[in-house]
Amino acid sequence: QVQLEESGGGSVQSGGSLRLSCVASRLGQYMGWFRQVPGKEREGVAVINNAGSTNYAASVRGRFTISLDKTDNTLRLQMNTLKPEDTATYYCATSERRPQSLAAMLTRPVRLEYYRWGQGTQVTVSS
Repeated sequence: QVQLEESGGGSVQSGGSLRLSCVASRLGQYMGWFRQVPGKEREGVAVINNAGSTNYAASVRGRFTISLDKTDNTLRLQMNTLKPEDTATYYCATSERRPQSLAAMLTRPVRLEYYRWGQGTQVTVSS
């Protein structure tokens, strides 16, 4: 089974930046970053396929950048101009089913059972 491990979370003030990394035992064709606040539904943030196409949630578009480094099996998320509402646990994931589209991966509700998940990394943005 694929193994995923996130890192790079931390605490930052509003307007700051963080870069998350996810080392995978193998890269999937459709991967992404998702986030969740306790008590709320997990939501898609940024997704990418093996051709390099990407899509983003409207709330992060223009601020976050997802990328895939095939040389070291690492999925990354560059997060700029962070806002308090970005505070969440961030998870990387690989889809075990071919999605209809990248946009579909961002459609709620996220079907948790369709993905293999990392353990998550906490991002806290203070005002």
